[in-house]
Amino acid sequence: MTTLSIPPLIPSPREDAIKLHKAFKGLGCDTSKVIKILAHRNAEQRSLIQQEFETNYSELLSKRLSKELRGHVKKAMLLWLHDPATRDAKVVRKALTASVVDNQALTEIICSRTPSQLRRLKEVYLSTYHSYLEQDIENKTSGDYKKLLLAYVSIPRYEGPELDHIIVQEDAKQLYKSGEKRIGTDEKMFIKIFSEKSSTHLAAVNSAYIASYGHSLEKAIKKETSGSFGSALLTILRCATDPAMYFAKILRKSMKGVGTDDSRLIRVIVTRTEIDMHYIKITYYKKYGKPLTHAVKSDTSGHYKDFLLNLLGSDY
Repeated sequence: MTTLSIPPLIPSPREDAIKLHKAFKGLGCDTSKVIKILAHRNAEQRSLIQQEFETNYSELLSKRLSKELRGHVKKAMLLWLHDPATRDAKVVRKALTASVVDNQALTEIICSRTPSQLRRLKEVYLSTYHSYLEQDIENKTSGDYKKLLLAYVSIPRYEGPELDHIIVQEDAKQLYKSGEKRIGTDEKMFIKIFSEKSSTHLAAVNSAYIASYGHSLEKAIKKETSGSFGSALLTILRCATDPAMYFAKILRKSMKGVGTDDSRLIRVIVTRTEIDMHYIKITYYKKYGKPLTHAVKSDTSGHYKDFLLNLLGSDY
């Protein structure tokens, strides 16, 4: 469920484009006005505003925002401007083309998305960057991590609620045999089950694993795997069992301790606002006893803080 709030009477995309252009004119940008408009429009509305802006002023709205804004609010706003698939493609492309591949961002996007979201991501990635996502993963990553990512983006998976309890029990047993029961880990079996089975199925496998072996599959993964491969398996499992908790924990990590991991904070808030941020906020409060909005207020400032809080909405 989204936290995006849209006014009951929405101006036309042309009116919004004109207001944005006025906000850019003169000495300095009226960033508060830009936030008031763009932070309260959905993906379709933002797309229409961009079309109107380009038609009226012969300039891309994204380019103008890039000129007018600075720092973290600029990064957040430019990411927000896109529809979800384009945004995911942009984050993945940046992660893959960095001087050192950003496995954290790569894992967070790819391993938390549904099969239909991944299909759309691959289409947009190809049309935008004229390169196949699978090929770039092949060239830029390595080892079991690469094998898992390639399987996860390539293999079609069922997205419905039905499951076969016999196969669930078999997979729990296979994972135990491939990990904790033996010396060394059979990574191929982990890759096969995690890339071929639905989220519903994996959540049931986790429950079956607890019932049979006395602890969670997550504990077994932490014990048997490491590095980016282990992180990717854990992300897939956590998003199958409790996606709101997965993202709540990431948000907590991004703001915990000295300094803020702004890239991660922006990535999660911007990409989840129109999907499930309502549930993430509830989970965050239950887990940490503090509203997510209060944590964001403490760790950010200025227009950057205002923009994120506009996306998050109320405290509860």
